[in-house]
Amino acid sequence: MLRTVLGRALPAGLLALIILPAAAFGQSEALDVNTAVPKAIDELNTVWILVATMLVFFMQAGFALLEIGFSRAKNAGMGIAKILVNFSIASLAWWAVGFAIAFGGGGWLVGDSGFLFQFGRDVAGEAATGGTAAFFIFQFMFAAVSLAIVWGTSLERMKFAAYLPFAIVFSAVIYPLIAHWGFGGGLFAEIGSGVQDFAGSSVVHLTGATAALAALLLLGPRRGKYGPDGSPRAIPGHNMPLFGLGVLILWLGWFGFNGGSTLGTADNRFAEVVAVTNLGAAGGVIGAMVMTRVLQKTLDIGMIGNGAIAGLVAITAPSGYVEFWAAPIIGVVGGVIVVAGVLFFERMRLDDPVGALSAHGLAGIWGTLACGLFTSERLAEAVGVGEPGLFYGGGFQQLGVQAAAVALTFAAVFALSMVTLLAIKATIGLRVPEADEDAGLDISEHGMYGYPEQFIPTAELEGYGYANVPRSLDHIAPGAYAAREEVHTA
Repeated sequence: MLRTVLGRALPAGLLALIILPAAAFGQSEALDVNTAVPKAIDELNTVWILVATMLVFFMQAGFALLEIGFSRAKNAGMGIAKILVNFSIASLAWWAVGFAIAFGGGGWLVGDSGFLFQFGRDVAGEAATGGTAAFFIFQFMFAAVSLAIVWGTSLERMKFAAYLPFAIVFSAVIYPLIAHWGFGGGLFAEIGSGVQDFAGSSVVHLTGATAALAALLLLGPRRGKYGPDGSPRAIPGHNMPLFGLGVLILWLGWFGFNGGSTLGTADNRFAEVVAVTNLGAAGGVIGAMVMTRVLQKTLDIGMIGNGAIAGLVAITAPSGYVEFWAAPIIGVVGGVIVVAGVLFFERMRLDDPVGALSAHGLAGIWGTLACGLFTSERLAEAVGVGEPGLFYGGGFQQLGVQAAAVALTFAAVFALSMVTLLAIKATIGLRVPEADEDAGLDISEHGMYGYPEQFIPTAELEGYGYANVPRSLDHIAPGAYAAREEVHTA
């Protein structure tokens, strides 16, 4: 079940031409082509998986910049600590438990081998090898992306301590359970002729957004988000250039996210997947741009950026199943959905600062369902999962299978997340006190500011606050530093 190599990577003859001349450099015996070529193919596939892994890892930087850009300056620094700590916790939880539940063989529900993953042990009936290690770390990056989605919605009011236990449970149990169903040969393989989710519109993105919804329902909106009459008010992020850079980094990382899901270089399929991914993202930008102009009478920067994210999320499930012509259509619909969704959730008093419920949740649902419409006969056969979509004469069968996967994912993740978050709320609590929220989480939770010059007087920051003020500074705040000195002396 656990396969890290799919098919051929390069024509055997070309590889032979590369490998065999090694005999001319001091080797006494010619290489065995029957052994050397498969070995070279396996190593090339492993290299591609690791390159894709690094691209997906870079998405953590994209999430950090996107969230920081959408935060107010008083909460900007917390995003770095949150990303680093949660990624590290998830790494250990995935190694100890998560990978085994997701990919350790077993039945339709959970995996049962590969705990504390290491060489010398079997995983799903196969010996752990270098290729298995590449698969292990590549799939972990998906778990880390799903966890990062959860926390974008909780900006500016959640206790840092509350992130930690949820990160453990999510990375060890919640996400691995859905990954086993969707990627590990579990439940979703038993529905119809199989659920089509090539890289995780449901498994990764809907899972993260559903857990985020549970958190939002328990957290409530930020202070000042809604007026006395209940009408929403804008709380602008402090840095749209950082947000835009985060979007572009995520866009780049998605080429590894979707392209790497080929798990090899066979027939150069990964290039086709990357091209389809880019078309979906471009469609998302266009769809969001038009929709924000229609609904908001402006070209909202955040909405356009989230259009790219929604297009990428929407094309994630179909990226290995649809022809080029369908990708921009899927992306455009995703871009339209994200704008309408952000405005809808805001009216419903779900204060989602980054729009993750729409960009990852609604767009994830749409992307999963889109396979039931657009999957081509050629690609359904190539991947070996499911049937052609409605527009290729496949009827409504595959669409029904896709809808079932959406419903099961949402129900399982929401229930498990709500139970976990309620336990955290009852013990250490979820939300910071009002005074800490007003002061900003940088200083109240971490004891420092992300932008110290913005909040700390220059004299104190540079050492003048507790000494005689140089005459050259008198014009800045006459008497202020002298008063501070008197208080300090007293």
